[in-house]
Amino acid sequence: MKEKLLKIFLEHEGEYVSGEKISQELGCSRTAVWKHIEELRKNGYKLDSAPRKGYRMVTKANGIHSHEIKQYLKTNYLGQELTYYDAIDSTQYAAHKLAQEGIGEGHVVIANEQTAGRGRLGRVWHSRSDTSISMSLILRPTLPPQKTPQITLLAAVAVVRAIKKNTGLTCEIKWPNDILLNGKKLVGILTEMQADPDLVHSVIVGIGLNVNQQKEDFGEDIEEIATSLSIAGGKTIDRARLIADILSEFEWLYEEYLSKGFSTIRPMWEAYSISVGTYIYARMIKDVIYGYAKGITDDGVLLVEDEHGKVHSIYSADIEIDTSR
Repeated sequence: MKEKLLKIFLEHEGEYVSGEKISQELGCSRTAVWKHIEELRKNGYKLDSAPRKGYRMVTKANGIHSHEIKQYLKTNYLGQELTYYDAIDSTQYAAHKLAQEGIGEGHVVIANEQTAGRGRLGRVWHSRSDTSISMSLILRPTLPPQKTPQITLLAAVAVVRAIKKNTGLTCEIKWPNDILLNGKKLVGILTEMQADPDLVHSVIVGIGLNVNQQKEDFGEDIEEIATSLSIAGGKTIDRARLIADILSEFEWLYEEYLSKGFSTIRPMWEAYSISVGTYIYARMIKDVIYGYAKGITDDGVLLVEDEHGKVHSIYSADIEIDTSR
């Protein structure tokens, strides 16, 4: 009901809508309309009311409840079912539990605040209340386990495209899963799977995005290396609309990938990459390889040619770009 009510106000932005019209469109009594209006006010929406005029939305809340996201959502299945938490340790943990319980493909877990977010190699991901996007997508692709890293690269393309559409800002991708803006980290993507040796049961794609943080919101340990869309763009971003755009971009890319393979995603990823075509250090657990990043394979593996002409296949590493060359 909240989704329908918000849609009415969006269609009549800045205008008063009579209580009678709202009750007819919602199919409920005028008393019920008043109760739904009060619920929106409790969620942070500022709504005016005037005798013989009705109700008018003055300001929207920047929330990410299901009814707020679904105002903008145009997907067939991704995000049509959402589990929302005002605060949670990690959306990844919750998504894994739901996947184990048999939840369907396309379910999304989303949180307004994440207290124990994590990235690759167990790193901490900071997600303050009301400022960021923390969500995990549950997928059930028919893929061999070795193909699932490609979904991380696909997710990066989806997020970059959605940010460009939503804000006009152009981001860059550092292999395999970091999205940078003006050289600073903006988005982290963590892809995990539940699988047997030859069968994927589910893939959980975690996305953490700095949206409306200001410089003072970042701790001293990350303030020089992290940024947000609001800092870069100089304005507050509608998180619900951005989430809907990310899910829409992800869904069509995912469908393309499942039907045609990674070869259709690869050129889009490379177009945004700052790793390819540069000299890099690929830091692995037991080794460091220095060389020229030639590109990625159709399996999403990074190819690095060292100074002796040997090409190395990099499956997992921290990448540092050599800015001296």
